[in-house]
Amino acid sequence: MRLASLCAAALFAAAGTLAAPSPGTAQQLPETRVRVVGYFSNLLQTRELERPFWTQRIPQASGGRITAEYTNQDTVGVRDFQILRVLQQGVTDFGATDISKMAGDDPVFEGCDLAGMVDDIRTARRACQAWRAAMAASMEQKFNTRLLALFPNPSIVYWCNTPIRSLEDLRGKRVRVFNITQGDFVRAVGAAAVTIPFPEVVPAMQRRVVDCGLTGTLSGNFAGWPEVTTHLFTLNAGWSIAYHAVNRDAWNRFPPAVQQFFTQQFETLENELWDLMDRATEQGIACNTGRPDCTMGRPGNMTLVPVPAADAARRTQILNETVLTAWGRRCGRACAERWNQSVGPIVNLRIPLERL
Repeated sequence: MRLASLCAAALFAAAGTLAAPSPGTAQQLPETRVRVVGYFSNLLQTRELERPFWTQRIPQASGGRITAEYTNQDTVGVRDFQILRVLQQGVTDFGATDISKMAGDDPVFEGCDLAGMVDDIRTARRACQAWRAAMAASMEQKFNTRLLALFPNPSIVYWCNTPIRSLEDLRGKRVRVFNITQGDFVRAVGAAAVTIPFPEVVPAMQRRVVDCGLTGTLSGNFAGWPEVTTHLFTLNAGWSIAYHAVNRDAWNRFPPAVQQFFTQQFETLENELWDLMDRATEQGIACNTGRPDCTMGRPGNMTLVPVPAADAARRTQILNETVLTAWGRRCGRACAERWNQSVGPIVNLRIPLERL
């Protein structure tokens, strides 16, 4: 049975098809009803920006002419790797989730967020902007989907339920990862990579299925990770870049005025998401460790583990010797060459083509 037939009733039983544009002047947008499957419901970016974007800003900015049937992927039981498929099949018009979850379909989706590649969020944004066209082309060709925005999570770090002081302490441990490139990295340090969906990590930690897990500094706080972990090792493992996208058939049905309206609205949302996640990274550390300047999350009592200088150097070594080569082989020589010409100069790295 097609995924669309399985999901459609649960997702949008009350939602109709896109309303036909009503007659109007050039200054008046046609009445339009859209369907949206948003990001995880318990994340800061969803609460503060995405949900208000669809439920308040879009209706208000359009003078009530554009409205949305909005829900979240975890609420309706759609997994993150399924979002592009439900978009492709027209089950929803708009969708959002982590882009690296689609690396099994096309490794190009990992290209601006290889594990441990970028420490600071501004460089991460430049890298993703440089790789944006490559990801957008794959979305259009393979999933009939148009990329509208890219945004990060807070810095992805290591949460452990056992004492840890450095990368070496990960050796022999089971580490929850959520994409292929993270698995390449943790295996290179001698750990076992275990893939567990985000909503299932807390019970997995409680049952000691894993010893450590990777997620954002504030994302884990909102999901209750400080209750099942004790040590926060702040070596950056990526930014869990996510996307907002729209089914191309739905997009093409929109009149030009509606397309322009959504384009402008998503440009604003994208900027706000990057700014919010920049603040959220440090707030996650403050909240998880119980600092008094915690304002965005819930105070915890975790032990902060700073990054030893030797680990910063080792991360670069693993990137050069393992992560870049493994991804280059998955993506192919032409893809790696394009990466070397676009993202490489921004992050001061090069995929060794001679090893592919």
